[in-house]
Amino acid sequence: MNYYSLNNKNHKVTFQEAVIKGLAPDRGLYFPETITPLPDSFFQNIETLSNEEIAFETIKQFIGDEIPETELKKIISETLCFDFPCIPVEDNVFSLELFHGPTMAFKDVGARFMSRCLGYFNRNTDKKVTVLVATSGDTGGAVASGFLSVKGVEVVILYPSGKVSDIQERQLTTLGQNIKALEVDGVFDDCQDMVKKAFLDESLTHKNLTSANSINIARWLPQMFYIFFAYKQLKQYNKSIVLSCPSGNFGNICAGIMAKHLGLPISRFVASTNANDTVPRFLEKGNYEPKPSVATISNAMDVGNPSNFIRIQELYNNDLTEFEKDFSSYSFSDAETEITIKDIYSRTKYIAEPHGTVGYLGLKKEMQKQPNSIGVFLETAHPIKFLDIVEPLLDSQLPIPKQIESVLNKEKVSIKIKTYEELKDFLH
Repeated sequence: MNYYSLNNKNHKVTFQEAVIKGLAPDRGLYFPETITPLPDSFFQNIETLSNEEIAFETIKQFIGDEIPETELKKIISETLCFDFPCIPVEDNVFSLELFHGPTMAFKDVGARFMSRCLGYFNRNTDKKVTVLVATSGDTGGAVASGFLSVKGVEVVILYPSGKVSDIQERQLTTLGQNIKALEVDGVFDDCQDMVKKAFLDESLTHKNLTSANSINIARWLPQMFYIFFAYKQLKQYNKSIVLSCPSGNFGNICAGIMAKHLGLPISRFVASTNANDTVPRFLEKGNYEPKPSVATISNAMDVGNPSNFIRIQELYNNDLTEFEKDFSSYSFSDAETEITIKDIYSRTKYIAEPHGTVGYLGLKKEMQKQPNSIGVFLETAHPIKFLDIVEPLLDSQLPIPKQIESVLNKEKVSIKIKTYEELKDFLH
């Protein structure tokens, strides 16, 4: 399988090159040259397949012969070492819980898959790769956990100072070994801009930089897995499915749309955003006008210029009419989010965190237009990661899961930076 740059379709690389480089030299995101739908029999029999079998069938065409089948199955097995349950919240509304992994966030899937792909590619070389990643919340912890002690990989994580939760910060600053955390005086977009600039900096080519954000295909494509797992669980209801993704960098919803291009029968996608409403404004007015990100209580979605939106546009050949047949996007305030966290709990006793709650709000809004459908929203992280928000709203104390307990008493180690030059000095 070859991948081309979305800035230049003539620039093509293999899966391995796309994973290791992360971003094309022209700053374009990589995109698969071909997408072949899965056979009808796959969907007819999906409930008889294990999650590992589903994942293998969905990802294998994108890797081709670059990783042998036995190795790929091993990578998938090590990636999917936890559950992905669809939990009924109310009539026809389900929460797809993606937080049962080691760092209690959906990004455990992409980070574990990518780290093991890199580990395979590095198996016979002493050449080091530096994974450089910006995080608005959960990416950092998932990448730190997924890449800890992986041979030949150094990890450098940039995060905005004071704009991630305490637990998120501990998950990315306490592991040590091959993981380094840089605390940036700024917002997430500043971190992401520094990362993109470093990739284009010819004086850093000796560092063999790659990214573990969802701009990297090995982080992004495995996010399809749990969209298929949701369908497997909900197929029995025999209704059209609306899928709502809390959306920041738009990796999850882009993976869902890719799954639909493989044949997965999702009838409608909803990109639910917080006050960072670039895409809802685009659908309303037709102009794509990114704004600087603003801080919200759903901090992992505080993204003013979502990287993966260009991939979604490519999936629809930049045809807005076709795109709007499948896709809606709505924005919600912190106040609406807080009220809804309390409302869901008071009615159902289900504890939702801010990101999943934004997903729930978008789902409910869309289901008013699709009353005979079944809806699923992505609960992308465990509420414990936002206990400073959730506990006061619910007036109750959340039990600490074992995955979180392990980092609470570790010492935070980070290096404070303000400018790209400081990042460059650090990398040199």
